[in-house]
Amino acid sequence: MAATWMKWMTELSSRKWLSQLMGKFSHSGMSRLLIPYFAKSYGIPLDEAEKELREYRTLNEFFTRKLKPGMRPIHTEKGSLVSPVDGLITFSGEIKSGTILGVKGQDYTVKDLLNGSPRVETYNHGHAFVIYLSPTDYHRIHAPVSGKKLESEHIKGKVYPVNDFSMRNMRSVLCRNERLITYISHEFGEIALVKVGAMNVSSICYSDKAANHWEQGDDLAYFEFGSTVVLLTQNGTFQPLPDLEVGSKVRMGELLGRFNGTDKQ
Repeated sequence: MAATWMKWMTELSSRKWLSQLMGKFSHSGMSRLLIPYFAKSYGIPLDEAEKELREYRTLNEFFTRKLKPGMRPIHTEKGSLVSPVDGLITFSGEIKSGTILGVKGQDYTVKDLLNGSPRVETYNHGHAFVIYLSPTDYHRIHAPVSGKKLESEHIKGKVYPVNDFSMRNMRSVLCRNERLITYISHEFGEIALVKVGAMNVSSICYSDKAANHWEQGDDLAYFEFGSTVVLLTQNGTFQPLPDLEVGSKVRMGELLGRFNGTDKQ
């Protein structure tokens, strides 16, 4: 009964108009009054923030804050793939014949995740990471490799929460929610960086809409409130770190693994 009630409430909260209403408030000057309470409630490390707390004009501006230089060192070893975000690894594994198996007890097809893109075949036997960002985390998304933008697609969809309950009990959240997908060509192949929207996310934004090339670690995009990133590597090109387990916390810039054809320096 409790689970049924929770699913009903989650369905109700997935309405786009509700997220847009929350988004409008978070952009308003009045929302700045909530910033100290928000920061305290989630234990946000204010010493990392680029600005002093009083300098943020809205809750959204604080949530999408940049960090002071040097707060996230980038592992720049040749052939490395680094985490694009701060977050919790909820899945890391090989894609089996186009299916990502066992993400919080559910399977996802690459075809559905990428909205039937012609690029699907490139990732059907690659590696996948799913990284969850909580409200506590830094919410900017950085380039996990140095490379050129091949393509970008914005897919409209629901705004279900991406917390543990929703991921386990709601069907195919990662494929039904709003997504912004960036395909990046790099020296060892290509990757797909999938930004998945969530409840109260009024938008997923590129930091520079005109950008078509990034150096590893460059500011690429940001979430307005918490969500999830799915990172896919091209078939047969990548080896993850052997000790990187589901449930591990990672920070932006930390090493996730290496592309084939490179040696550890």
